[in-house]
Amino acid sequence: MKKKLLVQFLLAILLIPSVIIAQNADATINSTLSGRVLDEKTNEPLIGASVQIKGTTHGVITDAEGKFYFKTGQKLPYTLIVNYIGYELKEVLATTSSISISLQTNAKQLSEIVVVGYGTQERKNLIGSITKVNPLEVNAIPVGSIDAQLQGKVSGVQISSPTGVPGETVNVRVRGATSINADNDPLYVVDGVFINSNSLQTIGTGGKATSPIADLNPADIQSIEVLKDAEATALYGSRGANGVILITTKRGNFEQAPKVNFNVSYGQAKAIKLWELTTGPEHAQLVNEWWINTGKDTPSLNRTFANRPFRPVSEGGRGLPEEQQTYDRLSEAFRTATLQSYDISLVGGTKTTKYYIGGGFNSQEAILKPITFDRASFKVNLDQKINDRVQIGVSNSFSRTYRNQARAGDGPQGGLLQAALHTPTYLSPTENGVLVGRAGFDNLTLLLNNYDVNSTSLRYIGNLYAEAELLPNLKLRSSWGADYNNYNESEYWNTFLLLGAQGGLATSSISQFTSLLNEQTLTYRQKIGKKHSLGVVVGNTLQSDVLTRTYAEGRGFANNSFKIISSAATTTSTQSWSKSNLASFFAKADYGFDGKYLVNFSIRADGSSRFGSDRKWGYFPAVGAAWRLKQESFLKDVGLISDLKLRASYGIVGNQNGIGNFAAQGLWTGGAPYQGSPGIAPQQLANPDLKWERTNQFNVGLDASLFNSKVSFEINYYTKYTRDGLLQLALPSTTGFANYWSNAAEISNKGFELNINTINYERAGLKWTTSFNVAQNINKIEKLENPLRYGSRDLILQQQGTPLYSFWVYKQLSVNPETGNVVYEDVNKDGQITVADRQIVGSIWPKFFGGLTNNVSYKGFELSAFLAFQYGNKIYNHNKFFGEGGGARDAARVIFASNNARWQKPGDITDVPRPDGVNVNNYRDGGSRWLEDGSFLRLRSLNLVYNFPKAIANKLKADALKLYVNGTNLFLLTKYTGLDPESSASSDQNAQGIDLGTPPQPRSFQAGLSLTF
Repeated sequence: MKKKLLVQFLLAILLIPSVIIAQNADATINSTLSGRVLDEKTNEPLIGASVQIKGTTHGVITDAEGKFYFKTGQKLPYTLIVNYIGYELKEVLATTSSISISLQTNAKQLSEIVVVGYGTQERKNLIGSITKVNPLEVNAIPVGSIDAQLQGKVSGVQISSPTGVPGETVNVRVRGATSINADNDPLYVVDGVFINSNSLQTIGTGGKATSPIADLNPADIQSIEVLKDAEATALYGSRGANGVILITTKRGNFEQAPKVNFNVSYGQAKAIKLWELTTGPEHAQLVNEWWINTGKDTPSLNRTFANRPFRPVSEGGRGLPEEQQTYDRLSEAFRTATLQSYDISLVGGTKTTKYYIGGGFNSQEAILKPITFDRASFKVNLDQKINDRVQIGVSNSFSRTYRNQARAGDGPQGGLLQAALHTPTYLSPTENGVLVGRAGFDNLTLLLNNYDVNSTSLRYIGNLYAEAELLPNLKLRSSWGADYNNYNESEYWNTFLLLGAQGGLATSSISQFTSLLNEQTLTYRQKIGKKHSLGVVVGNTLQSDVLTRTYAEGRGFANNSFKIISSAATTTSTQSWSKSNLASFFAKADYGFDGKYLVNFSIRADGSSRFGSDRKWGYFPAVGAAWRLKQESFLKDVGLISDLKLRASYGIVGNQNGIGNFAAQGLWTGGAPYQGSPGIAPQQLANPDLKWERTNQFNVGLDASLFNSKVSFEINYYTKYTRDGLLQLALPSTTGFANYWSNAAEISNKGFELNINTINYERAGLKWTTSFNVAQNINKIEKLENPLRYGSRDLILQQQGTPLYSFWVYKQLSVNPETGNVVYEDVNKDGQITVADRQIVGSIWPKFFGGLTNNVSYKGFELSAFLAFQYGNKIYNHNKFFGEGGGARDAARVIFASNNARWQKPGDITDVPRPDGVNVNNYRDGGSRWLEDGSFLRLRSLNLVYNFPKAIANKLKADALKLYVNGTNLFLLTKYTGLDPESSASSDQNAQGIDLGTPPQPRSFQAGLSLTF
């Protein structure tokens, strides 16, 4: 009911401007006009062309057959204005009630417009490496945030969704990773506002973190540009080392008739597969076998099986419990999840005003109970011409994102998958008719019924600008932007749960992030004669970020009805505040000669409060050049080649993110009381020489279009080298400090990217197109004085000469067929297996990755299939490490069915050793047996759309009507034995690729309706 009321409320708000405009529209509509809009050369219908009566606001768009129909309040003859992207605008005099209109292609419009740093540019004139993504191609994928939808769509950008929980952090790496301790995420810019992409979460959820990008409604986004090389990102200076993702939201057009767009979808999602566990009897048999092989016989084994009677199976050994049962907890924890989405918008404009108003509500259940993700959003973009030379405008995005944020990662207490997966299948959830926890974990039923961990994010992203044409070709633009996020978290663990067993536990955390931005740019663009073009941009940026956080905790409540911290017997609290400032100045100049030769140069200077007093400023230049070979006389008449361009660039970009706002300063804390009296103590060691992390990048590329643009491709090769890498170095404990920030690492990345787009067939209303991209990135730590260890059981090792995120394990060679014991490689040949024998065996980096999209349209039907893939990466199956203990962990852990393939007698050939508690090597932490191939091919999305004929839409008083069905993750090809080869237990960038307690990405089906009127 609440959702229904919300939709009705949004409809009411959005229809008010439409009613107002309609009241001022032209005379009453009473006569009719129909016709078709066609391509002049092919005579094919143009779908979605705009047809408007000149001098009025009345207009329609063409249907799937290029037809249009509307009523008019005018007598013939009158003039129609017909517009379609990629074609010349045409005015046609209508003298009869039926008309056919042909449009000519426009070569200038066919050159795609791309958003670049502080402006736009035709793709044919691009020097930098930039990929543009149409959100309509990915919006149907039901995930929490737009970055997750981009997987496989942008060459050179590796995107992985480490969990099936909607709204959690997504790993995005543009041309590799450049830092160990500083942030490796790209910069996100929404309508000119630099937004925060780092999670504000403080309450632990098993190593997971929420994604601030999930606060954005994908339905409001017009285009996405991913800037990859230094030439493209240099104007963002300190922000560009990890790439830049420019997000442009929807706006209206001047002199555009008002249109209301409504979209609704509903679907369900389910896990593709779950873990295969031993049955209760199988589990008990393995535990019994373990005891026998260990050579022990103790009455304590009886307690392991909850005092069930045993029957002997061998001399000196103990047998299986009689009538052993199997208890399935996974089916209780997982569910068929519901997916719902509602979006409505109003778009239009007059001669001096244009507007876009949008509202949306998205609700997604996770396949793991009781996790949910709900987002309500409201968007208003408005542009107003003051006169012919001055224009102002605003962009406003409001959102409220609610999460039932259960622990879906590691952690025995309160961990959903720990309780469901790692509790042995032979252990009953009840004892004497009472629900009880088992094996050190919460009782799953009690956990699901009493889970109370929630977060609410209130987000505003806005921008106000004023633009004035000071002189012909000279424009001044000033803007003021803001990104405000209030993130409120709370949790309560009652006395039925382990965390609240001692009278209950409640915590609350409120984080507020505020970023204020002011920018000025002066742009000059001039054509000089017929062959020369010149453009210059200069500007400055001032930005201030403030983060405040208040955390409170209460323990001991009178009963479970009291959950507010003020009701607790004991309370504690903390508060923090931090701030950073950034001042920047930048300039860019570009020059073109005769449409053949293009060069540009840019430089940005950034001053940051985070660095030492003499190291605050960093300078980031870039230069690029391109040669459009097709414009040369020796290629102009070569019909095979439609376009050909060679380009190269070099530049330096910086990084300061992720190191803390006061990283270079010596800090003291006031929270150091002594014998009840207040006191202060040192907190952080100063480093006045701390400076910018700098990445040099070289890029060379080739763009080509063949066979009258039927085939086009783009090739890039790049190298990146990072110096002065920001790193926390350990200090001796005698100093009183644990570590300090320094510039102590060097990292390189190099790779290639290939994009191919083809029009395979286009005739008689049938069109088939294909887009393919593939990329490779080779990462290497070039300088690191001492190795660093990360992740559970130090599985990740950062070491000079190896890639970031390399796995450090004991390499298993075999299982001895005579003894059943594991044989590891003895690296130092000392006859013992110790830590010295651990070695690097693979990393999370794939040898190549990419995506393949096929689109087929026929009359009103559209079919799209999107595949994502990667090959050659490793993933550590930590679930299997615990699940292949063969009984060694018994009451503490699950046993996987793969243990049934264990060694049992001399001569057995297998990679699963015998259950044995004497030979610790058989189940040694960090064995390579659980390091698996993470390659995969995933059908990411399959989408079918039907556009109804105009006549049917008109019966509903609509301009367009379409129905669609969408399936995601319909199949997954992989050798990985876990649930999902992208899974990762932690959101820590240095602990990726370790799968533990993580729900997989689900398979989903959706149906939806889109209506325009």
